[in-house]
Amino acid sequence: MQGLSLHQNELSGQIVSTLCNATALYYLDLSFNQFEGGNIFDNVLMNCQNLQYLDISHNKFTGIISPQFLQTHSSLMYLKFGENSFIGSLPPEVGKLIHLVDFNVSHNQVSGDIPMSLADCSNLENLSMQANFFQGTIPPNLASLKSIQQIDLSSNNLTGSIPKELEKLRFLRYLNLSYNDIEGEIPNRGIFINASQISLVGNNKLCGGIPELEFPPCPVIRGKNRGKLKVIILLSILLPATLLVLGTVLLYFCVCQKGERKMAAGFSSMPTRVDKLLRISYHELHRATSGFSPENLIGSGNFGAVYKGRLEKHGNKLVAVKVLDLQKNGASKSFKAECKTLRSIRHRNLVSIMSYCSSIDSKGDEFKALVYEFMENGNLDLWLHPETADQATSSRSLGLSQKLNIAIDVASALQYLHNHCEAEIVHCDLKPSNILLDNDLVAHVGDFGLARLLPKPINISSEQGTSSTIAMKGTIGYAAPEYGMGVAASTLGDVYSYGILLLEMITRKRPTDDMFMDELDLHNFVNRALPGHAYEIVDPLLLSKAGDENKRMTPGRDETDGGREMDSVISLLKIGLKCSEKSPNDRMHMNEVVGKLHHIKDVFLGVRAYQKNLEA
Repeated sequence: MQGLSLHQNELSGQIVSTLCNATALYYLDLSFNQFEGGNIFDNVLMNCQNLQYLDISHNKFTGIISPQFLQTHSSLMYLKFGENSFIGSLPPEVGKLIHLVDFNVSHNQVSGDIPMSLADCSNLENLSMQANFFQGTIPPNLASLKSIQQIDLSSNNLTGSIPKELEKLRFLRYLNLSYNDIEGEIPNRGIFINASQISLVGNNKLCGGIPELEFPPCPVIRGKNRGKLKVIILLSILLPATLLVLGTVLLYFCVCQKGERKMAAGFSSMPTRVDKLLRISYHELHRATSGFSPENLIGSGNFGAVYKGRLEKHGNKLVAVKVLDLQKNGASKSFKAECKTLRSIRHRNLVSIMSYCSSIDSKGDEFKALVYEFMENGNLDLWLHPETADQATSSRSLGLSQKLNIAIDVASALQYLHNHCEAEIVHCDLKPSNILLDNDLVAHVGDFGLARLLPKPINISSEQGTSSTIAMKGTIGYAAPEYGMGVAASTLGDVYSYGILLLEMITRKRPTDDMFMDELDLHNFVNRALPGHAYEIVDPLLLSKAGDENKRMTPGRDETDGGREMDSVISLLKIGLKCSEKSPNDRMHMNEVVGKLHHIKDVFLGVRAYQKNLEA
């Protein structure tokens, strides 16, 4: 036996010590169960000498991380034991795992310093150590991890400064140091110039960095106490005078400008982050889009159109300009909702707003627009459903690994909106055309024109109840069925939309396809085909591209023995079905979705890596 997978069951109890009598075992997955027991590394796993993939995450294991186990299992490429109850420190022997690609010790009770030897794992790509009790400083020699793509050290007790050496990591795409006690100046090169790829919230002693991070500027340190004294004296004189002037101005606006404030109410209540953005004039946007030329039109939505533009005064930067059609009922409300939603959210898989415009156009009419980062590869809908035959080629289609990455990107964005914002944010209009792809085919969720903010805990006031039941929340085919009955917007409504999206990505059939009528819809179409006839409903190009990477599936082949590609596809379809259940209570939550998707990816990539090693 070379591989054993028992993941995502309801298994409990302890693992038998004879498990590793299977000396050829290289792949072992016990994740997402209820297994328990102490010191599993020494008591059970020590004799599994050939392990390359080990996942025991999401169980109830206890004890310490055995240094002897790490010392003697240098062949490990994937080591995951997050979401357990391991204690003690992370031994320096972790540096012996020189082939390690993915290391996850998150959500345990591990303490002590981050070992310097971790930098010896030169092939490491993903490092997840969040939600533990790690202390001390971040080792600067982590900068020697030349292949690293993701580092998550959030929710620990780390102190000291952010090592400037991390600026040099060329392939780093995600860095999360939030909720520690880190202090000092934020670096301003490398990954630190992209606010969507880093998270530093919860570190109140940090300063500097790019303006989008919204940290205070670092104080200028003077060498002499005399200089400090001058500053103190100067402030003691200027501060009261400044406050007096500000008080006078505020009093004037409060008493004399009520009418003007009323007219500008939509923007006086605009979020702090949006207010800090550079406001661009109508004429600049008009020039950037060649007069909102039809040649620059790249899409349209419920409340307006989106144009491609180039801002000459800002480094010739390409942007997407969303112009609101204020003649449409609800357009102004959509604009305010999008601004309110963008108040403090920041995530690598959300479209980044660059600016906004509220002005008067050349005809003297009211004009409102939002300016976003331009995405080179358009939206997902164009990839799933090309408009012309020339576009519908295998080179323009997405492979299984690409669709899996996009599914994870979108799920991660929803997980962030639902669980990691000050208030729960419900997108309300998730669909392929609202998912944009950048140059690397990384997915970014956009268009928050229908979004709802739900306070935590949800307090259903009369005002909220009214706003949550206005009109249809979303797009036909993707909107949760309960919305049609006037039920308030909820995160589980987004889960339904995500489930339909996932099924559409695998089958490449829209939920509004002409074949769906009466009792047959996309959910039932997929459900009836599983598991024995899944090949018949899957996008043929998806399997052909997967087959180019490995062995191609054929119609007459038994799917139970048909390759890991089909196993991964069926797993994705099952997640899509579970998310798109008719009853909200039967749907998964996004935390679970993200966990399962990462597991599918790990299995898919882990097996392919092992097969490549065999071929080599």
